[in-house]
Amino acid sequence: MILGRVCGTVVATVQHPFYEGRKQLVVRAIKPDGSWDGDNYRVCVDIVDSGMGDIVLVEDEGNTARQLLSAPNGPVRSVIVGVVDMITMGDPMPDLPVGEATGYLGEGDSPGDA
Repeated sequence: MILGRVCGTVVATVQHPFYEGRKQLVVRAIKPDGSWDGDNYRVCVDIVDSGMGDIVLVEDEGNTARQLLSAPNGPVRSVIVGVVDMITMGDPMPDLPVGEATGYLGEGDSPGDA
């Protein structure tokens, strides 16, 4: 899945019949802080009514995209599946006492310790 910002629309007078009536948007990948993530972009089918400037979640895998669109043979790879309201970043490794149920192993801990 890709986090991105809608930065353009696609208008095509001649296109595959699959795309008739489907909104296509250009989405450029971003990092969680909102900065561009390189020059990565996708042309996506929009199923959530997003628009220019929106931060969106993109499913970027053909089989999943076709399942979401109920189109087993559709020529599609990327689908906008959500509009992001807020991104909250936390400390990936909180300073908690060793032995607390955090899912992180403390110093000297190993998966085999009981």
